[in-house]
Amino acid sequence: MDAHWVNWGILAVFGAAMIAVSPSSRGTNAQDQFFRGKDEAGRDPGFFFLTSSVLITWIFAKSVQNAADLGQKFGLPGGVAYAVYWLSFLVAGTVLFRLRKKGFRSIHHYLGTRYGAGAVWLFSLILLFRLWNEIWSNTIVMAQFFGPRESQGYYVASWAITALVLAYILKGGFRSSIVTDAVQMIMAAVILFLILGYIFPAGNPEAMVRSGSWTLSGGVDLILVALLQIFSYPFHDPVMTDRAFLTEPRMMLKSFALAGVLGVLFILLFSFVGIHNRVEGIGGNSTFQTAAAFGLPLLFLMNVMMLTSGCSTIDSTFSSIGKLVAVDVLPGWTMDRVVLARGSMVLLGILGNLMLYAKPAILSATTVSGTMVIGLTPVFLLSGWRKAGAASYHASVLLGLFFGLGLSLKWFQGTIGDGKYGNLLWVNLVGITLCFSVYLLGAWMRPAPAKEKA
Repeated sequence: MDAHWVNWGILAVFGAAMIAVSPSSRGTNAQDQFFRGKDEAGRDPGFFFLTSSVLITWIFAKSVQNAADLGQKFGLPGGVAYAVYWLSFLVAGTVLFRLRKKGFRSIHHYLGTRYGAGAVWLFSLILLFRLWNEIWSNTIVMAQFFGPRESQGYYVASWAITALVLAYILKGGFRSSIVTDAVQMIMAAVILFLILGYIFPAGNPEAMVRSGSWTLSGGVDLILVALLQIFSYPFHDPVMTDRAFLTEPRMMLKSFALAGVLGVLFILLFSFVGIHNRVEGIGGNSTFQTAAAFGLPLLFLMNVMMLTSGCSTIDSTFSSIGKLVAVDVLPGWTMDRVVLARGSMVLLGILGNLMLYAKPAILSATTVSGTMVIGLTPVFLLSGWRKAGAASYHASVLLGLFFGLGLSLKWFQGTIGDGKYGNLLWVNLVGITLCFSVYLLGAWMRPAPAKEKA
């Protein structure tokens, strides 16, 4: 049987299951369900639901694909490099816990209070770019199981997957996302166990662990990039940060810490799919070809993994764009907020899928966008220092955007080491240093007014 037809069957069953388990927002607290993930009785998500949701929404289809790709290219150092990004949970959890203890109800509330309305709008534009990225970078990975890139099956699948996710997320918004996330997290954990049950016995575990070179050119340069970016990267991703304001602060901190540890472990283990491909000399696509080498059963599991991880991220992306538009950016509109949120979800799905026709590279969704937001590093790491005002914020954030744009357009030729990511490392190190410099300079030249320091 053609594997592509099997994949369509998997998609149909998976979609029907998610629609069935997804709750609808209704009753007197429908908006709290749709925008804050509460249940019909008005209760916050419990520890299991919150931790599952936080974790699976960051185990993207693009993430498992990138983990396998980097494992294939660099061996174990490549897997470690991508796993380091999951330390973002520890950074975000700690910083947002501190902000919540000071009474801030959201990141937008913090930025508006400290830096003014202009800061909120600039930050919102960055979030819109990030959320748009999440749509195309995940549908690319899932669609490749339905046909080669740029084939008819590939494009049809990308639109079908997006429509499927919309079918269940439009029902209940954030509540639908959290409930389906718990189901998807369990599925992802079981599938990972089964996939590794194929990989390790059939391969050479010792050779896989020893694979690669712990040098800058062997992938260590990307490890260093990740260690620099985790201090800003999580704050431009509402898929993560929205979940930091759903429960009481201490539960949130515990959930984020556990999700960070489990996330590092999950991504590192999945990178062994690509490492096995490298050691055995399979070649081709790190996930699809590795699975194909074992036959239809592993192809089946790999496709379900991609659907599970991808759909969990896309549904969270849709719930985040709904909240961003209807609650954070346009709270004063007379239109029903749920209707406005649903309209923004559909529009984002269309715009995200149109990007596939430009043939982007999925890793750029992490490396380029991660560089564009390095200007947020001092904004959040120095959030307790109240001398900095709007001038500091805008100087740092705009400089970070300049470095991200320069990276994508290859304006900078500096490099650290001779590895593939030497230029990326140089741009991030120099960029963050300068962002801190202008942030501090702005606080000295145009400090925050006394009322903003209070």
